[in-house]
Amino acid sequence: MTGHGGAGGEYKDLVVFLAAAGVVVPLFNRLKISPVLGFLTAGVLLGPSGLARFSETAPWLAWLTISDASQIRSLSELGVAFLLFMIGLELSWERLKSMRRLVFGLGLTQVAACAVGLAAVFMLMGQSLVSAAVLGMGLALSSTAVVMPVMAERGRMGGATGRATFATLLAQDLAVAPILTTVTVMAAMATDGATPAGEFDPSVLGPALFTLVPAAIGLALIVVLGRLVLRPMFRSVARARSKGQGQELFLAASLLVVVASGLAAQAAGLSMSLGALVAGLLLAETEFRREVEISIEPFKGLLLGVFFVGVGIGLDLNAVAAAPFTVFGLAIGLTLFKAVLIYGACRLWGVKNRNAIETAMVLGPAGEFAFVILGAGLVEGIASPEFTRTIILAATISMFTVPLMALLADRLIRKVEPAQPELEPEAMAPEVAENQVLIVGFGRVGRLVGELLTEHGQAFMAVDANASTVAKGRAEGSNVFYGDAGRPEMLARCGIETARAVVVTMDAPTKVDEVVTAARSLRPDLILIARARDARHAERLYRLGVTDAVPETTEASLQLAENTLVDLGVPMGLVLASIHERRDQFRKVFQAAMAENDARPARALRSTRRN
Repeated sequence: MTGHGGAGGEYKDLVVFLAAAGVVVPLFNRLKISPVLGFLTAGVLLGPSGLARFSETAPWLAWLTISDASQIRSLSELGVAFLLFMIGLELSWERLKSMRRLVFGLGLTQVAACAVGLAAVFMLMGQSLVSAAVLGMGLALSSTAVVMPVMAERGRMGGATGRATFATLLAQDLAVAPILTTVTVMAAMATDGATPAGEFDPSVLGPALFTLVPAAIGLALIVVLGRLVLRPMFRSVARARSKGQGQELFLAASLLVVVASGLAAQAAGLSMSLGALVAGLLLAETEFRREVEISIEPFKGLLLGVFFVGVGIGLDLNAVAAAPFTVFGLAIGLTLFKAVLIYGACRLWGVKNRNAIETAMVLGPAGEFAFVILGAGLVEGIASPEFTRTIILAATISMFTVPLMALLADRLIRKVEPAQPELEPEAMAPEVAENQVLIVGFGRVGRLVGELLTEHGQAFMAVDANASTVAKGRAEGSNVFYGDAGRPEMLARCGIETARAVVVTMDAPTKVDEVVTAARSLRPDLILIARARDARHAERLYRLGVTDAVPETTEASLQLAENTLVDLGVPMGLVLASIHERRDQFRKVFQAAMAENDARPARALRSTRRN
């Protein structure tokens, strides 16, 4: 960091950033405004378009501005990588696998629909096919670094909106490398001399696909090396810490993993954030997951702050002032057009209306990768320079609107969807009693389980994350409370330490998995019964440690068979005996399949070692 001599001048930009983090952001928190907006605003004020404009008349202002924005941007990449690494720690391969429909269905549908739709609009505005395609692909992506903290701040990450949003953002991260490759190929085809300007020859796309091979190989190597290296490395660090080496070793190892995985992904042509996400997923499978989270949490927030400041610095207020109606019009049009397309994609893939509205609103603005892709288009000479720079300004302004869009989504949902009832304080404070059965989810299935427990003299307490369901249950006199049982602290408040059993009745597989994992981590000896979507989900639940999994498809078949046999005159006793016997057979099949799946990696590893 240069530009000012004297003692300590080389650290001036760092001091200015820390001052902004310590002054501007707490001020925004006191005003109940998103810290993301605080950092973005600080970036505008500290950048060349902010206070630096007045430094000629007041030279001392130069000490209150950031003079080397390039170094800030370098650090900001680490901030995004740390964010994705933390997200990976909260996931698992199983959970990611269960989200594949959203990632490769909803996510890729959104990228394709927005890229094609935006390209068509830009062609109508007079851009060539190649230029419009580059602009469309760049602006189809949203900002992981802005959206995820805003969603986490509003407590949305654990619900359906959070899953749809994260799945879409993950698909966008996976699409960055193919999009950049496509831009390079378009440039080659548009400048090969045999193709008219602004056009390209589709026959060249076949060989271009081979450019994705290094990315696939690089990603596979990260996964393989991570599985082989991470656990032994952190065990070594843990042993050193037990000998009095201190917490700093865990921090150093965590930083090494994030940076090394990110750089390895970059070398393979992928984004740094995707490499960090994979590293987080690998560490999530180890016993060191929580320790790593605690170690790097402060760095994640600070480095993300650097990213937001960098975005603010990049906003050229002079250029905005030169054509304000054009820039703001493009920003508003881009956000609304994308939001409409994303809403349609969400509904197409079965996302509920209120969740689709919120997902579309927060993903409507442009993202940080737009700068990378549009910058590549400018470097390759296939994007209109003047128009592209205007679009980049509009994209930057749209990123500022993410917190506002989240707020507007709340207001819109209240108008479109019936408001949930206000719950009395008692509904928020579970009344814990010993030897109760805890029912998680008090919809149709949970209500029936509660009624049967009451008939047989078994006390129960229910918890549900839907305020309307809780209000209805309490009005009927049921012992039901509001809360998210996927959080271990909520289960602790519900008295899981003294509960006789936990029955999970929700119909969303990912939420069932979360509750089962949290409950089993708190009580290894607990009777844990869970509702499963199908046989495959039942196998996964047994792997997570349930006592019994009840797959809907299997139980429906058994019920149909029972009714048929009884109606045909077969004695009820014989029918019930047959049904129970068949249910036990199904349970053994699920457990055997689980054991078989668990044994495959071990056999494969032994085979590899022999070879």
